[in-house]
Amino acid sequence: MVCCDICNRPTIWRILKNKSVEGFKFHPYVATIMNCLLWIFYGLPIVHPNSTLVITINTIGLVLELIYTAIYFAYTDKKKRMQIVAFMLVELLVIAIIAAISLKALHTHTARSNVVGAFCVVFGVVMYSSPLTVMIGNGLGALAGAVQLILYGYYCNSRPKDDVEKPSQVQMSTGPYEGRVTP
Repeated sequence: MVCCDICNRPTIWRILKNKSVEGFKFHPYVATIMNCLLWIFYGLPIVHPNSTLVITINTIGLVLELIYTAIYFAYTDKKKRMQIVAFMLVELLVIAIIAAISLKALHTHTARSNVVGAFCVVFGVVMYSSPLTVMIGNGLGALAGAVQLILYGYYCNSRPKDDVEKPSQVQMSTGPYEGRVTP
């Protein structure tokens, strides 16, 4: 949330100064709102007790993103305003569904924390990949880009099983830094 706030601030100042959204997209703002809402729900005592800091930080982030979205909303055209409203309604519906399922079907704090926490992680990835919608023109493309990033992150350091060496077969390196003492 903090990273997105830092990234959004110059954009919002530019929108205010020029009284136009220019070519900026609204997706990062509404994605951050969804992320903050989920983390606030996660931090509630009925889901994850003793998470006051999680609630505090994300409430501040939510207020900032709502301000940013309101500024964007004020300087954009009618079509984008309708899209923002539609996205926000879908976000509220998703939050309501997640809350209803987790509170009705899951009866322990651990189960609720795990399920809601998983949603928080997924929507965190969505939030941080939402700026990619600038490069990708449609929602399906944005979803495909997000999936590619997730797969890359998961497999970037993996090796095929045939290349894995047993610990007894690994030799010590005699690199240029061997024997040097670091401060």
